[in-house]
Amino acid sequence: MDNFFSASSIFAFISCLLLGCLYAWLLYRKNQNLERNLKYTLTALRVLTIAAIAWLFFAPLVKLISYTPEKPIIVLAHDNSISVAQIEPVGFNKRKYQQDLQELANQLSTKYEVKTYSFSDSVKSGLNFSGNGKLSNGSLLFNQLNDELLNRNVGAVILAGDGIFNRGGNPLYELNKIKAPIYTVALGDTIPKRDVLIANVSYNNLVYLDNEFTLEVQLQAYESKGETTQLSVLENGIKIKEQSVSINSNSFVKDVQVKLKASKIGIQKYTINLSPLKNEITTKNNSQTVFIEVIDARQKVLIAAAAPHPDITAIKQAIELNKHYEVTVALADELNTVDANKYSLAILYQLPSTVNTNTALVNKIQEAKLPLWYIIGAQSNISAFNQVQKELNFSRINGSLQEVFPYPDANFTAFNLDANSLKQLNDYDPLQMPFASLNINGNYTSVLNQRIGKVNTQNPLLFFMDDNGKKIGFLLGEGIWKWKLEEAKNEQSLPLFNELITKTVQYLSVKDDKRKFKVYSTKSTFDENENVVLNATLYNDAYESVNTPDVNVQVKNNDGKTFNYTFSKFGIAYRLDAGTLPQGNYTYVASTALGDKKYKDSGAFYVNALIVEYQQTTANHQLLYTMAKQSGGKMIMPSNLLSLVNELEKSGQLKTISYEDRKYEELINLKWLFGLIVLLLSVEWFLRKRNGEI
Repeated sequence: MDNFFSASSIFAFISCLLLGCLYAWLLYRKNQNLERNLKYTLTALRVLTIAAIAWLFFAPLVKLISYTPEKPIIVLAHDNSISVAQIEPVGFNKRKYQQDLQELANQLSTKYEVKTYSFSDSVKSGLNFSGNGKLSNGSLLFNQLNDELLNRNVGAVILAGDGIFNRGGNPLYELNKIKAPIYTVALGDTIPKRDVLIANVSYNNLVYLDNEFTLEVQLQAYESKGETTQLSVLENGIKIKEQSVSINSNSFVKDVQVKLKASKIGIQKYTINLSPLKNEITTKNNSQTVFIEVIDARQKVLIAAAAPHPDITAIKQAIELNKHYEVTVALADELNTVDANKYSLAILYQLPSTVNTNTALVNKIQEAKLPLWYIIGAQSNISAFNQVQKELNFSRINGSLQEVFPYPDANFTAFNLDANSLKQLNDYDPLQMPFASLNINGNYTSVLNQRIGKVNTQNPLLFFMDDNGKKIGFLLGEGIWKWKLEEAKNEQSLPLFNELITKTVQYLSVKDDKRKFKVYSTKSTFDENENVVLNATLYNDAYESVNTPDVNVQVKNNDGKTFNYTFSKFGIAYRLDAGTLPQGNYTYVASTALGDKKYKDSGAFYVNALIVEYQQTTANHQLLYTMAKQSGGKMIMPSNLLSLVNELEKSGQLKTISYEDRKYEELINLKWLFGLIVLLLSVEWFLRKRNGEI
C-alpha cells in the first residue's frame, strides 16, 4: 500500500469509522443519565478514538515532504607555490593582498557557504600564504573540487594565481567539471626579468661502461643580451667539462650537447651549472642534477617456442623497455641450435608443445642451471611437461580449456606493483589454460591467483618457486597479450602489463641475495616533495620471512645530522615512510636482532631539489583571462579583490536551492497520533467523571 488515498485504504478507513460507531452505540445507547448534547459529544469522542486505534492496525503509508535549503557555495583557492610567493610585480603589496583575501572570505561567508583552499603540488583546506609549494597543479585542484562538491550548489570559484601550471596539464580542459563561473585573480609579474636558467636536460638514464653518451642541455636567458655565462658539468662533485656561452638576445634559447664517457660502474651523479649573472631574479634555476646508471653488460633473455604467438611479441616488447635486457626469440627449428649458456633467463612458451615436444632443449637449459619461466597454454604438451620438471603435476587432463581471470595475491611482497594499476585486473580478459587438476610440489610465492567465473580461488596463476637456489616461474594460461590491448583502449590506464612482465623477468634473472637482513630504498633518487620510502626483510635460519623484532634505522645527511626511525611491520616484511626530506645525499644504517644474532644493513639515496617553479617566472595572465571568459567569470587584479563581493551579487548566478525530500512513513510511526488518541480518551474520561458516569 503506497498511497494513503488508494481505494483499499479508503475502504479500510470507512470500516474503522463504522467500527467506532458500533462501539460507541453499544456503549451509550441505553444511557439515560446524560444530557442529549453531552451524550452526542461523548459518542463522537469514542467514535474517533476507536476509529484511530483501529486505523493503526492497518499501518497505512503517508507521504511526507520536507524542503532543505542550500546556500550557494563559493570556492576561494589560492596558489601557494613558490612562483607566486617570490615573483612579485613592482608596487604589489603582499600583506594587503593577504588581508583582502581573508576579508573577502569573511564578507562572502555572511551570505554564502565559503570553502577555502590552498593548492600547489597538493590541495589543502584553508588559506596558506607560506609560498613553499614546489609545483603548481591546477588540474588537481579542479579534480578535488569535483570529487568533494559533486551535485552541490557551487555558485562560483575564485582562483588567485599567476597562471603558471607546471603539473597536471592545462586546467582549461578541467573547467567543465565545475558547473560554475571561474573568477581569476591575476598574481605574479608578466614583465620578463633578468635571468639565465637550465630549462631542460635530455639524457639516457642507462649507459654502458666505457661508452660515450650525450647530455643535451637547453639554456634560456631573459633580459641578458651581451652577457656571457659558463656552463660546467660535475661528475660526483668533480668538474669534468666547462665551456662559455654568449647570450646574443633578450629572449635567448640554445641547445648545448655535452659529450661524456662512462668510466665507472654504478649510479653516477652529474650536476650541470650555469654561472650566475649580475642582478638575476633567482639563481636557483642555474643548476640541475641528473643520475645515470652505468652497467657493464646487458642480460640476455631467451624466449623459446614451437610457433609464433601474439603473447611472445607482447612479452618481448615489454622486456626490451628495460635497457638492461636483450631478448632473443627462438622458434621451431631454431630451438635445436640454442646455446643455453649465453642467457641469464629462459622463457619456455608452451614448451614442451603438442607441435614439438623438444624435451632436449628443456634438458639443455636445466643442465645450464638457468632460471626458467614456464608459460602453459593450449599448445602445451601436458604429459611431456609433467616429465621434464618436478615442481608441477597436472592430472585428469581431458583436452579441453578453461578460462581463468587474474586477481592479485594480497601477501605478495617479492617486488612492488602499483596498487592503483592492480585494480585494472578486474577488467582484463581471462587467460586460457588446459582443464586439469593441479598439484604443486613444494612452497611457492604467488603474484596473481585464479578467479573462475566470480569465485576467487586459492590456485595460483602467476607464481614463483625455488629449485635448489634456482628460480622458476610459472604462468598458467595464454592470451596475456589481450591485457596489453585492454590498456591501449583506455588512455587513463596505467601500464600494468609492462610493469608485471619487466619485474617478473628482473626477479627471475637476478641472482639471489642470501643475506638474512636486507634494507633498500624504493628508488635511488627522490624529489624533495616526494615521500622517502625504505623497505626491509628479515629471514630466520630456514629463510622464512619474519617481522617479529623491531627494525631501527639511522638516516644521516651531508651535514652529519641524523634522523632515527623505527620501521612499521608490513605484511611479513617491514616498511618505513620517512616523509619528505630536504635536498641532499643521505646514507642509512639499519639494525635488528633475531634471537641471539644481530644484523645490520646500509645504503644510500639522494633527494633532488625541484626547480620547476623557477624555470618559468613570467606570469601567464592570458591563461587566467581565458579560464574566466570560458566559464562565464571575470579576471580581476589583486587591488580590486574586494569588488568581487558586488560582482557576484550582480551576476545573478548565486541562488539558494531547496532540495525536496519525499518519503513514505507508516502511520504508526507518527508520535502526534498517539498524543491525539490519549487526548480524546482523556477528554471523554473527564466528561464522564464530571457527570458521575465513573
